[in-house]
Amino acid sequence: MNGRKRDMEKQRYWQRTIGEAARSGMSIREFCRQRRLKEAQFYWWQRKLKAGREERKTVTPIDRGAMSFALVSEEAGNIPAGLELVLRDGRPLRISQGVEERDLASGLGGGGARRA
Repeated sequence: MNGRKRDMEKQRYWQRTIGEAARSGMSIREFCRQRRLKEAQFYWWQRKLKAGREERKTVTPIDRGAMSFALVSEEAGNIPAGLELVLRDGRPLRISQGVEERDLASGLGGGGARRA
């Protein structure tokens, strides 16, 4: 196994582990003790992963003249949507069928949408 692949596996392991610790309701010390993890290693990975997230955050200016979004209703309804995303705060973002990919990409701040 090459070094880069191994590093990615470690990163995914620690992302899962740190998430589990947050959801466990236990102190980090207790969580690590029960899992036989080194507390210092847990905190090291927590800092490393947080620094990586901060590094990837970038502010992209959006041309608001081309398009605008408006919250029409917070109630779940029978709005025909091609795609529905649930935001972190629980509100749905419905994107209607037929929206142009380039308009969606520019409206959401992406440089260009990629198809899955």
